[in-house]
Amino acid sequence: MDIKRISGWLAFFGVAAALAWLPEYFSPSEDADSSAVAVVTPGRSTSRGALPASAAKVAAPPLKDLSPAGDLFAAKSWKAAPSLATVTEQPLNPTPVVPAPSLPPVPFQFVGRLHDRSDLQVFLQDGEKIYVVRSGDVIDDTWKITGISEVELQLIYLPLHLSQTLSVGSTQ
Repeated sequence: MDIKRISGWLAFFGVAAALAWLPEYFSPSEDADSSAVAVVTPGRSTSRGALPASAAKVAAPPLKDLSPAGDLFAAKSWKAAPSLATVTEQPLNPTPVVPAPSLPPVPFQFVGRLHDRSDLQVFLQDGEKIYVVRSGDVIDDTWKITGISEVELQLIYLPLHLSQTLSVGSTQ
């Protein structure tokens, strides 16, 4: 029974060793070159248990480089990386030339006139408004009457201090 027990243990260790070494021989190696694989042919050796000469000269496979790629101690942050500002090119617009203020047309139309002894009054219409004006009157803080003659009415546009005339009748 002692022999059965020893042979059982030997069988167990033999199978365990075979299972440990077999996957290494049957799985393809990632580091090995296909051209670097040596083929061992069985041949007669002079000494019993010695490896053939070609198998003894086969170099061990190169070691895998386990050094980390990059900097191990690089500064890291949970904050979002700042985004770069984008530059959009806008066309250069020169300052627009502002035209000089000009004199607007006279908004009044002559309706009639009235001679009251020494005073001359003129009736002017602007839209639906009718104005009765004399020399020296100011209309809407914009127009000032400077003179009234038989033929024309002289006005001054107050914002620009420019004068205009309005025909108020004929000499006939």
